[in-house]
Amino acid sequence: EVQLQASGGGLVQPGGSLRLSCTASGLSFDDYVIGWFRQAPGKEREGVSRMGTMDVSTYYADSVKGRFTISTDNAKSTVYLEMNSLKPEDTAVYYCAASWIVKERHSNGWRGRGLGLDYWGKGTQVTVSS
Repeated sequence: EVQLQASGGGLVQPGGSLRLSCTASGLSFDDYVIGWFRQAPGKEREGVSRMGTMDVSTYYADSVKGRFTISTDNAKSTVYLEMNSLKPEDTAVYYCAASWIVKERHSNGWRGRGLGLDYWGKGTQVTVSS
């Protein structure tokens, strides 16, 4: 059984930082690409960032470029999202998701709402507020 466990959300002031973690079980990083989506109240889900591999490029949404960094620890089967210079508009529920690497070699499942992705974890709430 594939499981994606997200953690690390919380309340932070504007300009602050948080690190989200997504620990995967039941799948291999050799076969799946993992990344993050978010959904703010009243808005559609959007792709935030996708991990890179030897033949799949790292992806960041324009809204988070320069502020967020995605990284992986293969030994721990964990993908991290370091979020800096947080803004109130980053407030959302953040979800980690996995997509078969063969699909990601030819397209980017993180452009859009992620309808074609294979596995989803439960979300973690991030609130940026003073």
